[in-house]
Amino acid sequence: MKGKKHTEEQILKILKEGEAGVRTAELCRKHNISDQTYYKWKSKYGGLELSELKRLRALEAENQKLKHLVADLSLDNRVLKDLLSKNF
Repeated sequence: MKGKKHTEEQILKILKEGEAGVRTAELCRKHNISDQTYYKWKSKYGGLELSELKRLRALEAENQKLKHLVADLSLDNRVLKDLLSKNF
């Protein structure tokens, strides 16, 4: 898979340029992105500020950690139930 070419900060700057009135075709040509990429970014990051984006990333990371924790605990619980059922 291809690596990311633009950071999230750069993406927000590009979107701000678009909001300032720069035409989409010109903006995409300037930053070497497709129209599809621009609109995908706009739907994902549109209206976000940098501080909100950092908070969103922190919440997503915390959510991922919690999901792993729940999966580990569920697995442990299942193993213990299996052991108890075999012993009795």
